[in-house]
Amino acid sequence: MIVKMKKVTLLLSAKHRDDSLKKLRQLGVVHVQELEAPLGEDIQSLENDIDNLERALRLIAEETSKQEHISPEQVQPHIDDILDLNKQKDAAQRELNELAEMNAWYERWGDISAHSVQTLKDAGIYIRLYIADKKAFKQIDEDKLIHIARDDQGTVYFALISRSADERLNFREEQIPPIEPDDVRLQINQLKNQIAHVNAEISRLSQYRDSIAAYKEDLGKNLELSRVKHGMADAGELAYLQGFCPVDTVDDLKKMADQEGWGYIIDEPDDPNEVPTLTRNPRWLRMIRPLFDFMGTLPGYHEQDVSFVFLAFFSVFFAILVGDGGYGLVFLILTFIMGRKKKSGSREFIHLMYVLSLTTILWGLITGNWFGSKTLAELSFLKIFVIPQLDTFSEMSTGVVMQLSFVIGVLQLSIGHLLAAFQKINSPKALAEVGWVVVLWAVFFVANALVLSKPMPDFTLTLLAIGVGIIVVFANFQKNIIKGMLQSIGNLPLDVISSFSDIVSYIRLFAVGFASFIVASSFNEMAIGAGIDNVFSGIIAAIVLFLGHALNIALCGMAVLVHGVRLNMLEFSGHVGVQWTGKPYKPFKE
Repeated sequence: MIVKMKKVTLLLSAKHRDDSLKKLRQLGVVHVQELEAPLGEDIQSLENDIDNLERALRLIAEETSKQEHISPEQVQPHIDDILDLNKQKDAAQRELNELAEMNAWYERWGDISAHSVQTLKDAGIYIRLYIADKKAFKQIDEDKLIHIARDDQGTVYFALISRSADERLNFREEQIPPIEPDDVRLQINQLKNQIAHVNAEISRLSQYRDSIAAYKEDLGKNLELSRVKHGMADAGELAYLQGFCPVDTVDDLKKMADQEGWGYIIDEPDDPNEVPTLTRNPRWLRMIRPLFDFMGTLPGYHEQDVSFVFLAFFSVFFAILVGDGGYGLVFLILTFIMGRKKKSGSREFIHLMYVLSLTTILWGLITGNWFGSKTLAELSFLKIFVIPQLDTFSEMSTGVVMQLSFVIGVLQLSIGHLLAAFQKINSPKALAEVGWVVVLWAVFFVANALVLSKPMPDFTLTLLAIGVGIIVVFANFQKNIIKGMLQSIGNLPLDVISSFSDIVSYIRLFAVGFASFIVASSFNEMAIGAGIDNVFSGIIAAIVLFLGHALNIALCGMAVLVHGVRLNMLEFSGHVGVQWTGKPYKPFKE
C-alpha cells in the first residue's frame, strides 16, 4: 500500500540552523523539498571530493585479503596517492603505446638506424623506404637500385637507394622512427617495469578500501546536509524548509519540534505530483520490489500500489512464457545455490525466484513439457499430472492455451478496472469503470470469435451496448449530463478498439511459450535424433544439448522482460490508471 503523507513546513532559527538540521537528520522522517537552488562553495568542494573518492575506489581492488583501517584524516593523502599513481600509469602507458608502434615498425623493416641513414645522406647517398603491392612493385624500372627488406603476403617493403635527393617513387613513403631500435626496446622494458611498480603500489593501497568507502559515505552525508541547508529559504532571523513525512511519523516530528523550539505547519499536500511515494507491504509481497527497482518504476502518490496483482500475474506470465518445467527446475536449483552463498543478492530477489521457479515447474507438470522431450513427458510419475487439454504434445492444446491467454488477459484487465473503481468509490465515475469491465468481457467474446473461430454468444452485442451505455453516462459525470455524455463519446470508439487490441496482445503468452518448446525440441532432435552409437557422438550430443538449452533459457529470460513485464506495465497499468510517475521517498536521515 502507498503510505499517506503530510506536508511539513519547519521554521528554524537561522543562527542555529546547522545544529537543528543535524537533529532533524537524526529523526530521519522528513523528505526535504528544495525551496532554493542549493548553491555553495562547500557543495562544489564536497562534490569534487566525492568524485575523486569514486575514481579511487574504481582503481583499487575490490577484494583484498587484508584490510587496514585508518582515520578519516589519513584517507585523503592516500586518495591523492592513488590518483597521482594512476596519472603516472596513464602517462607511461601512452608513451609505451607510442614505443610499441615504433617497435612494431622495426619488426617489419628490421633494425634500420635513423642516425646511419642521416650519415649516408650527408655523404650523398639517399635512402627512401616504400611499401607497395607485389604487382605494382614489378613495374618499377630495372635501372632503380632497390633493396627488398620484406615480402609479406603480396606486400613488399623495400628501400630505394640513389645519389639524387630528388629521386622518388610514386608509392607511400615510410618515415624512420627518431629513436634507435635498441633504445626503443630499452625504454619499453623500463616503462613496463614502471607500470608494474605503479600497479603494485595501487594494489598495496587497496588495503584501505573499506576506510575509503566509509569516508565516501561520510562525505555523502555532509553533502546532503549542505544541500538541505542551502536549499532552505530565509526569512530574517528565521530559516524554513518544507517537505513530506508519513502520517505515522508526524507525532515524532511534532515532539522533536516542541523540544527544540521549532515552529511547524502540518498540512495536507496541495499537489499530489510533488509528493514522494512510500510503499509498505507485507514481507511476503516485498519480493516484487527487486523487479520494480530493476525497471526504475514506482507508482505516483495519487496512483495505486498494484504490487499484489503485478506479482500474481507476473508469476503466471513467467511460467507460460518459459513454458518448460525442466527450465523451472534449473531456475530452482540455481536459486538455491545463490541463496546459499553470502552476498549473492537480496533475499527479496531470492524469494521472487523461488516463486517464479515453482510456478514454472507447476506449468510444466500440467502441460507435460520437460526440456521439450516427449520421452520425459511420457514417464509415468510425470504423466499423471498432465491435463490432457493442455498437453504440449497434443494438437488440441494450441487452441486451448490461446484461449487461456485471452482469459488471463480479460481477468487481469477487469481487475484493473475494478481497482480503479475502488479508488473512485465516492464518485459516480466509479460506475464507468464497472462499465469497462462489461465492455472487456464483450470484447473478449469478439476476440474469441475473430481469432479462434469460437462461436460468439448471442448476448455479446447486448453486453457491449450495456457497458458502452454505462461508460457514456458516468465516465465524465457532471451536473450537465448531456455535456458529460458528449465528452465521453469522443474517444470511446478508439478506446473500445484499444481494449480489443489489449486482450488480443495476451496471445503472446502462447506464442512465446510455444516458440520456446519448438526451439527445445529442435535441439533435442539435432542432438539425439539420429541416435548415439559411440562415445564421441555422445559427447557431441551432450554439448549440443547443453548449449542449445542454455541459449533457449537465455531467450526465455529476454522474453519475460520484453513480454511479461510489458503486459503488466502497459496493458494492465493503462486500464488501472497507473502511469508509474512516482518519485521515491528519501528521508533526510543519518
